Amino acid sequence: MPFSTHSPIPINEKLTVEELITKLRKRVNINLIACAAEERCRDKFVREAELNRPGLALTGYLDVFSWQRVQIIGNTETDYLKKLPESKQLEAFGNITKFDLPIIFLTNGNTLPNALLENATKRGIPIFTTPYETTRFMLLLKDFLDDQFALQTMVHGAMVDVYGVGILIVGKSGIGKSEVALDLVERGHRLVADDVVMITKKGSVLMASATTMSKHFMEIRGLGIVDVMSMFGIRSVRYQKRLEIVTELSLWDDAREINRTGLDHDQVSILDNEIPYIQLPITPGKNITVIAEVIAMNHLLKHYGYDAAEAFQERIRSSIAEKTKGVNPSMKRAIDYFEGDIE
Repeated sequence: MPFSTHSPIPINEKLTVEELITKLRKRVNINLIACAAEERCRDKFVREAELNRPGLALTGYLDVFSWQRVQIIGNTETDYLKKLPESKQLEAFGNITKFDLPIIFLTNGNTLPNALLENATKRGIPIFTTPYETTRFMLLLKDFLDDQFALQTMVHGAMVDVYGVGILIVGKSGIGKSEVALDLVERGHRLVADDVVMITKKGSVLMASATTMSKHFMEIRGLGIVDVMSMFGIRSVRYQKRLEIVTELSLWDDAREINRTGLDHDQVSILDNEIPYIQLPITPGKNITVIAEVIAMNHLLKHYGYDAAEAFQERIRSSIAEKTKGVNPSMKRAIDYFEGDIE
């Protein structure tokens, strides 16, 4: 299969706590209030997406304490600490603050006794509180960190949103990928990226976007750079789209074993995700734009349970079964009676 991708690389190897707090406030719209050591946020780093609740660590069991992760203290841990005598509170909290924790989040609007906050400040461990319920906050934070530490790769092609289906158009340089994408935009579809497409693995889904430099710009050979958003309006672009189909354009002479029926479902692996793959041979007069629209609509039909290739195969089976009974339905008209539609 000619299409291939570059080696995967992580988006970030580490993220400063200062960046984390800023992005959670601005991008995820989470209300966070500093309780301790806010000035140390720029010196602290988050290096993985997993979270940790230090319940057992507070009791003194530290054999499997994942101190390098973001720490979440909810109602259970807060109530446990507050019910201890002050000396025991400092001892329990000291079990975790003796490690170089990146940050502690208090959920449900909880706070800690001043002595514990002073201990965290002395240790240089930032503490923030949020009114969000623990499960909800952890879900949002985990999703954000998964995105920040996700694997990504870069491919050469054009990414378009056609009827809500994300299609990546690839092929040799100069074969007409950008022209097909521009034609789709002119027909009311949306451009995601041209030339350089960034693909990020978000959970079990592949998301595609342009680079910061190239978003909503296209290069048309012989014409130059085109600003799609300025020319066709805001509805002609989108900055992210799930990748659902890879379509490779190839010259007819280069095409090998072209799928004629659609019964063979080829796939290509991108970041270990299997994506449906369609190879389209190009010949003079062939309308690739319309075929791209049909690819999207056919994908939607399959998604909702109807496969045209399998339906046609079933019709062939029925025809063969009737032939064994002496009937040849393939030679009969598609209708039994013309209802007077005569010119």
